[in-house]
Amino acid sequence: MEEKLCVLLNKDEDNELEIFGYKTQGWRRVLCIAGYILSCGALLLLFYWKPEWDVWAHCIRCSLEEADVVLLRTTDEFQRYTRKKVTWIDLSTLALPVGSNSDCPLVADKDSVINRAVMKPQLKMRCIQVQKIRYIWDFSVKEFKKVGSLEDSNTCHSIHHKFGAGLTREEQKIRQLVCGPNAIEVEIRPIWKLLFKEILNPFYVFQAFTLTLWLSQGDTEYSVAIIILSIISVGLTVYDLRQQSTKLHDLVEEHNKVQVTVCTKSEGCKELESRYLVPGDMFLLDGEKLSLPCDAVLIDGSCIVNEGMLTESLMPWKTHTMEDYRRHVLFCGTEVTQTKPTGRGPPKPVNFKLYRDAFKFIVGLSVIGVFGLIYTVCVFVSHGKPVADVVAMALLLLTVAVPPAIPAALTTGTVYAQRRLKKKIFCISPQRINICGQINLVCFDKEIDDSSTAQDGAGALNTCVVRPGPKASSAPVEGIAILHQFPFSSGLQRMSVVSQKIGEEQYDLYMKGAPELVSSFCRQDTVPADFLKELKTYTSQGFRVIALAHKVLNLGKDVDVSNLEREEAESGLAFLGLLVMENRLKQETKPVLCELAAARIRSVMVTGDNLQTAVTVARNAGMIHTGSKVILVKANEPEGSAPASIAWQLAEDSKANTAAPHEVRANTEEKITLEGETGNYHFAMNGKSYQVIIKHFYNLLPKILVNATVFARMSPGQKSSLVEEFQKLNYYVGMCGDGANDCGALKMAHAGISLSEQEASVASPFTSQIPNIQCVPELIRRALPMVADIFGTVSLTEAYPKLAPYRPPAQLISPPLLLSIILNACFTIITQTCGFLLVKQQPWYVALASQRYHSIYINDQHVIMQKRTGNQTMSPTSPGGNGTSSGAQSTVLSYEGTTLWPLSSINCIIVAFVFSKGKPFRKPIYTNYVFSVLLALQLAICLFLFFADIDAVYSGMQDVILQNKHLWLLIKSWFGYQSNSQYRKWQRMLQRDPNWPPVSAKDFAAKNTDEIYINPTYEYTDED
Repeated sequence: MEEKLCVLLNKDEDNELEIFGYKTQGWRRVLCIAGYILSCGALLLLFYWKPEWDVWAHCIRCSLEEADVVLLRTTDEFQRYTRKKVTWIDLSTLALPVGSNSDCPLVADKDSVINRAVMKPQLKMRCIQVQKIRYIWDFSVKEFKKVGSLEDSNTCHSIHHKFGAGLTREEQKIRQLVCGPNAIEVEIRPIWKLLFKEILNPFYVFQAFTLTLWLSQGDTEYSVAIIILSIISVGLTVYDLRQQSTKLHDLVEEHNKVQVTVCTKSEGCKELESRYLVPGDMFLLDGEKLSLPCDAVLIDGSCIVNEGMLTESLMPWKTHTMEDYRRHVLFCGTEVTQTKPTGRGPPKPVNFKLYRDAFKFIVGLSVIGVFGLIYTVCVFVSHGKPVADVVAMALLLLTVAVPPAIPAALTTGTVYAQRRLKKKIFCISPQRINICGQINLVCFDKEIDDSSTAQDGAGALNTCVVRPGPKASSAPVEGIAILHQFPFSSGLQRMSVVSQKIGEEQYDLYMKGAPELVSSFCRQDTVPADFLKELKTYTSQGFRVIALAHKVLNLGKDVDVSNLEREEAESGLAFLGLLVMENRLKQETKPVLCELAAARIRSVMVTGDNLQTAVTVARNAGMIHTGSKVILVKANEPEGSAPASIAWQLAEDSKANTAAPHEVRANTEEKITLEGETGNYHFAMNGKSYQVIIKHFYNLLPKILVNATVFARMSPGQKSSLVEEFQKLNYYVGMCGDGANDCGALKMAHAGISLSEQEASVASPFTSQIPNIQCVPELIRRALPMVADIFGTVSLTEAYPKLAPYRPPAQLISPPLLLSIILNACFTIITQTCGFLLVKQQPWYVALASQRYHSIYINDQHVIMQKRTGNQTMSPTSPGGNGTSSGAQSTVLSYEGTTLWPLSSINCIIVAFVFSKGKPFRKPIYTNYVFSVLLALQLAICLFLFFADIDAVYSGMQDVILQNKHLWLLIKSWFGYQSNSQYRKWQRMLQRDPNWPPVSAKDFAAKNTDEIYINPTYEYTDED
């Protein structure tokens, strides 16, 4: 059976890729090298831009097993290619025990992919590395398999059996060589690499070709100006990229150097850096606080880890050994706070339209340039011009159509926008800044409220500390010792502790958890009759409510409380009361949300909190306005023969609303109507309902999302899915989160802003130094001027302090911008045509054709190129004359060019002023003092040159600007420059000699036996 030439890598995962096998051909490689030489490197540059073309030119298709090069293609809409070389890992370099090259497994875990990938007896294996992940070739299934983690097929029993005693030293070495280091490696890129990557951008390459051509044709001044601008923009970009690379490296490097105690079979326990850990290593948690350097499985004992940044839990979780495998996983980055002995892949990239539109824009201009090229060729050929002149002028017209300042403008705009953010927001993806200016929907996590303020605790515990504080005036006990803990979980919705008062023998159990659940473990005579009524009173106001209960344990003396059965201990409790916590809004929350609403930017809450609590917080924050109704959407999975269902119910429990909620069954249609409402309503749901809607009611999802404001109990995967669904509705989505729990959504959003300082925030494009949601309008406000810069003129004008209720154009090729360009082009054509015709009607005008001059005016670059085609001297009449020759040589080389140059300069000044519009995205132009002064000065100079009838001005311009003679002499005198010509040296030496020239003196030759031979032919005689 023929093997498939294309398979999927990471099938059904977020980073799924198609992988194709290719084999390099020697003769193809020789032809490509010849092509590099003949094309002067142009072919090599093309292959750099298009790696798939490089592979297709060098290689032929083959199976993955035979391939030495693989081509990877994303399965998303972008279909981007990546070239990877298949390399070999040589295990024979290790000092392996005898028999390793036999049929025996190389590592003890027989199910490990390492055993299936090694080629014996050579002890080699094929591998590729994609997105920092290593894949090795599995000969059994003929696929590349990921290494660097334990196999998913392992059970709790197999993990204990295979890895409980640790790995041998030899197996550690094998796994280190195969899997690589356990580190987040962020390379500090060398400056030369960053520089080459930047200048090899297609825009800059085209710019280099254009400027080379112009310099060869004598257009020095404008070309040098563009070169200087480009050097500055490239330098700023490389500097910023280097700074980002260094910051990221420093941020994660500390996490790579965590010291851990690793146990091996042969050498016992020893300390080493976490970067040397391998899958299967067993390491100890010694009770000290430790940031976990990798995902790990707890195989013995118990520990408390602070997973608040991962789970949104307000208190530590406790993971201990039970049969549920998933409950034993400790995630990388969490902090181990107490011990007791006994990723998700990258989402698909954001579609950046700006650079695609810029490319389309350049293609359109190039088409216009082609028409100019054809016209030029026809005209020059018809006049019998030399081929060299025809080619040079045709290429000149083609390159002139595309402004060479485009790459510098894009780069400068991005760099300056990034500098606007630097003081408050750190950015690792500058390309996203311009997208931030388009944001019209922002998803917030729970960072809009302070969710840990205790308001009131009727009947709560008298003391919850180990010992009373130093300021306590009196305390019922000396202290309380917590002896054992039954951990909290979302499934159980409760936790308990076994404690003992210091100095007493009595053991107590205290429980806290969901009120409805805790009351079910209590004796009914201890639960107040109005319990449900009081609970409803608090929850309807949006408070967080936790119930507390207590029980005296009769255990006797010297009892091991760790052996208590949870079910038996947590029974027959006495109800103590309710602990009520207020979700108090942060001070800045409401003003920020009001500012976003005024700018018509929609706010959505996506949180892990309780649904009712989230709705109340949304109301208090202003996300849901007073008078608006909230519809709770509850969806249920199919049960038995009953299909999936979805119910709609108003959140308000008023007496007037006693009707049963509407319910919709799967595969049926029912229209949602609210009497007296005109869209003034909001949907709210939890993660469970959202998942059911995605699965069974996807056709209703767009209708719900348009008005959905609250999403509660959302998992990290559901948050990412929600952001993607909003993007499908063409929203520009921002996401503001505070931990690794939101990493997927932060990366998926057009603009993800992390408020966390943890390493996990590296995945977010933006990290705020402002620890609250004020960073959201700040980012949008700072990004808007960049959009205005790109679609207008790049200036240093600051952002307007108030957000506008609309966004700037989202596309470079949009009707408003195209209309502006068309109107400006019409205005330019009219003014230049009028100037061109009017100058010809002047009595002193002399046609250049009769004087054998050819003048070509290039509008966009303000270049006047003149070429003398004969030796005849031009002697037209001076301006203001009567048209008869006066014999005086005119200083005007081209009347048309002299007229059109100031007109075009004034037109450019007008364009710079118009496209530097201030409000509503930037401050008014007059606040940018430097820019305003420069514009006014340029306009004044152009008007003066245009209207001044002063011969000295024109002759001075010709000497200083065109010929540069007097300017060069002035510069030489400033810097004391002296010519190195021999005659100049003699002149300077003789000027300093006071005895030269000799006057009234006669010198005689000195006697010398060595006479100089003189050719008789050149010897002078009187006869001549």
